[in-house]
Parts: sequence; structure tokens; C-alpha cells
Amino acid sequence: MSAFATQEKVLLSILQKKLSPGLYEYAERELQSFYKKCYWEFDERAAHTDREGQPRLIRYDRFGEEVSEVWVNEGYKNTVRDTYNTGIVGYNHKAIPELEEKGNYLYSYAQGYILSQIEPGFYCPVTLTMAVAYLLDHFADEELKERFLPHVLSTGESELFEGATFLTERQGGSDVGANEVRAVEAGERYRLFGEKYFASNAGQAGVAAVLARLEGAPEGTSGLSLFIVPWKKEDGSLNGVRIRRLKDKLGVRAVPSGEVEFDGAEAYLVGNPDRGFYYMMEALNLSRICNSTASLGIMKRALKEGYEYASSRESFGKYLIDFPMVQETVVQLQARFEVQLSALFESIELFERVASGDVDISLDEIALNRLYIALIKARTAEEAIDFSHTAIELHGGNGYIEDFVTPRLLRDAQVLTVWEGTENILALEVMRLIKKFNVHQLFFDDLINRMTIGTDSHAAEQINEKIQSLKDMLVKLTSLSEDHQTYHARKIARRMADLLMVVHAYERAETEREKAIADIFRMSLWEKDELDEGILCVESFGLIMD
Repeated sequence: MSAFATQEKVLLSILQKKLSPGLYEYAERELQSFYKKCYWEFDERAAHTDREGQPRLIRYDRFGEEVSEVWVNEGYKNTVRDTYNTGIVGYNHKAIPELEEKGNYLYSYAQGYILSQIEPGFYCPVTLTMAVAYLLDHFADEELKERFLPHVLSTGESELFEGATFLTERQGGSDVGANEVRAVEAGERYRLFGEKYFASNAGQAGVAAVLARLEGAPEGTSGLSLFIVPWKKEDGSLNGVRIRRLKDKLGVRAVPSGEVEFDGAEAYLVGNPDRGFYYMMEALNLSRICNSTASLGIMKRALKEGYEYASSRESFGKYLIDFPMVQETVVQLQARFEVQLSALFESIELFERVASGDVDISLDEIALNRLYIALIKARTAEEAIDFSHTAIELHGGNGYIEDFVTPRLLRDAQVLTVWEGTENILALEVMRLIKKFNVHQLFFDDLINRMTIGTDSHAAEQINEKIQSLKDMLVKLTSLSEDHQTYHARKIARRMADLLMVVHAYERAETEREKAIADIFRMSLWEKDELDEGILCVESFGLIMD
């Protein structure tokens, strides 16, 4: 059995259930090839980029002309080419030649999960390109699609335009409604003026999706319009853009993030000028799933490194993995990883249905889609940090040394709690969904429909107790002030995430091993400080880690 088939049994099991037979056969073969390339080629490039080959800003050419170019090393360029040519972006929107049918997001996110085990920093530009492709395909007119989509979707047959989404401004941050970048009408096009303060993939993107405010537009998010901005003009010169500097980041150093100034940049309006913020928020759902995908990739790599090190390191006359506490640690990591990977792909299937624009999609499904994306993004981002920390601890002193991958995993994981919305922002999103769509009622109904364990079991009793406790809290909050509600928003979101994950853990449990995984996952959340007389993790070690 190949390393890919051994390491990715859970992923393959998920995909086999959710993909058509033809697409699954193709995906299994291509993912195995991509996995091998990631671990045998991309991994070395990623280490070099992180340590010695970080992107560098070249402000001026040898003649003193401003070029605002970003230098990246040759290995990184090869990773860019090799990854996009797999169709990680393109086949979400166009046919796979071999199959003569379009791929889907389930397959794309599987690729992103494998890539993120090696280079989550580069998965950011891929995410941004996916978002630009989504915005063009769903909301742009035919002229804009014809001009830009073939390049954004390129799998090697045309020049690639990587994407970028520029939202953040110095004065706003998460408060996008405070954005000030201006759009001035200039014939059939527009010109942009102002600054974006945290612009990732700057200098590498061929085209950016940018929120800007038309003259006379109202304040707040309702006054923002969406524009497509090419980085260069057709003659190859800069399109009124300037990179002031690149950010010196803690991690994900592969992606150049900078401060970008627009000085009359030519821009193309996308769709209705009053719907720009809405369009971008639709793409944000996609990006949040990418964020969760990157988190799961880091979790898997941290688990893999920690387990392999503990299995080969001798201490006190035994291998580390033979000690009960180490077995508990590894088994709990495995359980948490499996349940959350499965829950993520369950949510991707719902996202795919909603994103398809199918007329049969209900408002309830749209609301649940937004809820589950927010809950899973917040949870997996925190988990990526905890997994990385635990992998370092399993390595001991070696885990803190940059010769090992573990320090980079921790540094790269940290940004995932910030990108695409912090936990606070996501908790506020949950409260908005509760108030606007009564999503909590939809959530409870969905949990009950998905409950597959007997009502007389301890697990079912515990789940029902947690559901009732959350219901009581929500009822109590409705009678309290807005400050009380926002103060408790994070607690509400965390409890919902716990319930979603535990119910899904049992929903997917078809084998003895998966039932043990569900029990261990539930206990790790709700009984972690209790006396486990059966030492379940140790007793299940062989079954789970085989």
C-alpha cells in the first residue's frame, strides 16, 4: 500500500462516498501523484522559502523606474506551476479533459488539504485565485468573463493570472464598512484611488477583486462596489498600483502580503454597484472553507510528525509511543483530526449545493451553510495551533529546532485564527444568523435528524443534556441586553461547534473503530478531566492507530 493510501484512508473513504465513480477514480489517482510531489518536492521548496527564500519587494528597476515587483524563488515558481496545472482552481469551473466533465469543490478542497500539509502559505494564493474565479463566474458580465476567466482558470494552456482579494484598509480592519478606497468613473471603466493595508499575493496576482466606494455612495458596507483590477496594463506596464512595503510576518512567509496603493488604477465594475459587499461575502464563505482546509492540513502534518517521532524515539528503555500518556495524546489527536476532517467535507457538500445556485436551495440551507462554515472555521483554526503545539511537545527539545518542520507548522497555524475572520467576528456572525434566520432552531432540528445512536446510551443522554443547556442559555439571553448577547456570543458558538462535531462523530461511526473514535472525541471535549478507569485511549490504541 502506498504512503498516500496508508496516510489518507479517512480522506479516501470520504471522497469515495461523495464523488461519482468516474471522478473518484480520477481523483484517487491524481491525489496520489500530487501527494508524492508535495512530500518529495514541495516540502523542500517550502522549507527553503520559509528560511532563506522569502518573497522580496523590488521597488525600482535598474533605470530607477518604479516597478513594484515581488521576487520569489525558483522553487516557489515551480510549486505555483505544478499546483495550478492540477486544476485545483480551474476544474471547479471547467471540464477535466480526461473525463469531459467538470470537477467540483470536494476534489479541489482535497487537493488543498494535501497541499496545506506541506505549504499552507502557498494555499493562500490558491484560495485567493479560487475566490476571484468564483466572483467572476457568478457575478461578472460575459465580457469580463471572456477577458479574465481563461487566465484565472488556466491549467497550463494559457498565461496564468493568480488572484487576490483586497479588502483590509488601515482604518477599518474587520470593519469593512469603514473602507475609503474611491472609485471614479472614467468612461466605460473606473479608476481607483487609495490604499489597501493587508493585501496578500501582492505582486504575484495578475488580477485582484477590490472593494471600493463610488462617488456619492452611502457610508458603510451598502456603499461598497466590487471591481476587478488587473495588475498590469495590456502593454505590460503597471496599472496605477504601487507596493509600499511587504509585511514581515510571523509565518506563512511564502505568500507576499503588502501595503498596496492605487493611483488611478483602471478597474472594471462587477455586477450591481450596490451589491459589492454581498458579492465579496459570498466569496468569503469559500475562503473560510479554504482556511479550515489549511487548518486540517496542518493538523494532519502535526499528527503525522508527532506520531512518527514518538514511534522511533527511545527514552527510559522504551519507545515514547509505548507510554500510556503518549498513547492517549496521539489517539485523541487522531480522533479529533478524523471527526473534524469528516465534518469539514460534510459542510463542503452543503456549500457546493448552495454555491451551485440551484433554485431548489432553501433559505434554511443557506443559513445552515453560513453557520457551519463559521463554526468549523473557528474551531479548526484553534485546533491547528493546538496540534502544532502538541507535536512540538512530543518531539521535546527537537520540536523547537528549525531543522524540524514543527516550528513552521506552529507559525503558519497562528494566522489561520485571524484570516477570514477572528473567532470574535465569527461568533458575531453566529448571533446575526440566530437573530435573522432563527438558525439555532434549524441547528437543533438538524442535530436531532442526524442523531444515530440509541437514546438510552450515555452518549445520547450527554448530547441531549448539552442541547437542552444551550437552549436554556439562548432563551435566557433573549431577555438580556445587546451587550449581554455579544458578551456571550463566543460561548454560544463554541457550544454549537462542540455539539455539531460530537453528533457528526456518531453519525459517521459505522465500524467498531469509528465508534471508538466518536467516544474518545466526545470524552476529550466533555470528560477530559474525569477519571477514565477504562483508559479507553490506551485500550483502543491498536485499533485506532493500526
